[in-house]
Order: sequence, then structure tokens, then C-alpha cells
Amino acid sequence: MKKITDERLKLQNLKNIRVLFLFQNAGILGILVYDFITSGLDGMTDNPLWFLFIMTTVVSAYLSMSISVDHEEERHPPKKSLLMAVVVVTVLSVLLGVITSLPEGADMTDGLIVGGVIFVCGLIPAIYVYSIRKKRNEE
Repeated sequence: MKKITDERLKLQNLKNIRVLFLFQNAGILGILVYDFITSGLDGMTDNPLWFLFIMTTVVSAYLSMSISVDHEEERHPPKKSLLMAVVVVTVLSVLLGVITSLPEGADMTDGLIVGGVIFVCGLIPAIYVYSIRKKRNEE
């Protein structure tokens, strides 16, 4: 099999891959919706396709982050953006942690767990974008 050297064919191949990716995700989502309707939320999240769908979404988001940083028209100061992201993530995690611990039957540990998970899940992408911006500014 020969390697494709024509730029138009490479671009068309990338477009085909994008369409296949969208079609595959639509199929996975359809199966998960069917599981949700027939088995409820627990049945849907027990399906291995749920894990595949979540992991595909996370990987896609991380790959898109590097493209969006390259596509920025003006260079943002990396430290200022990181500081702002940390403040926003901290406020959201504290707010959601407090809201989680308010209902009957919930205690402070539930709020701490939810707040901690949201903080970590928000901090990791912020640090990743910071490292990409820092590397771009050094170049």
C-alpha cells in the first residue's frame, strides 16, 4: 500500500475519519440511550460502552485543547490564565460541595468528596492548557 502524498487526499481522509468518529459516537450514544430506557441509569452506567464513551470524550477534549491554544489569535499570559482558572475551579468546587452537603441524609464528607473531585477534574485541564501555552510562548 502506497503512502498518500497528495494534500487534497490527506484532507479528504481526515474528513472521512471525522465523519466515522461522529457516526461511531452516535451509535454508542444510541445504545446507551436504549440501555437507559430499558434498564435505567444503573443499567446504562454498567455497560462497558459507557466507559468507552466517557474516555473517548475526555481524549477528544484534551486533543482539542492543544488545537485551540494554537488557534488563539492573541497570546494570553499563561500564569494569569492559570490563576484565573484555579480561582474559578475553586469557587465552583466549594459551591457544589456545599450544595451537595445541604440535603437531608448528606453530610460534610459527601460535600468534601464532590468538591475535591470537581477541583481535581477542573485543575488537571487548567494545568495542561497552562503547559501548552507556556511551551508556545517559549517558541
